[in-house]
Amino acid sequence: MSTMSIDIRRARLQDAPAIAEVHDLAWRNAYRGVLPGLDLERMVERRGPVWWQRALRRKVAIIVLEVDGHVVGYATLGPSRMRSLPHRGEIYEIYLRPEYQGIGLGRRLFQTARSMLDDMRLKGLAVRALQANDVAMGFYRRLGGKPLVETGERIGDQILPVVVFGWDLG
Repeated sequence: MSTMSIDIRRARLQDAPAIAEVHDLAWRNAYRGVLPGLDLERMVERRGPVWWQRALRRKVAIIVLEVDGHVVGYATLGPSRMRSLPHRGEIYEIYLRPEYQGIGLGRRLFQTARSMLDDMRLKGLAVRALQANDVAMGFYRRLGGKPLVETGERIGDQILPVVVFGWDLG
């Protein structure tokens, strides 16, 4: 009998290639058919290992989820970009390799990111999700997120509907 190790930690510079791979696989899985094909390809291509290395050098808060020493998910977080909301923290991205979705690891990654925001004294949490991304919409609802506002995100030539979810300010 073997046991699997699961760890969530701050990302390191050497994690950049693995994070880029998770991003690539997760985005293609989540947004194929949601985003126009060429726009999706451009967005994925922009986020290669060099992009992630630069983000890590700039001290962007990135955490990774490892299973048996392999990065299978990540989250980016920090101060909310939505100044009109009272929620001061935001999870900008949270993604897992498709084969690790649906087994509770995303919830663990989310909870760790939320705790980190609390440690940063950023009370209240906001997350943005494309309305057409049914998996993300369901995920945030199951985690107790309440729709706060609907907005839009320009992707290529289109503006796609986005739902902003919020969690308590306490």
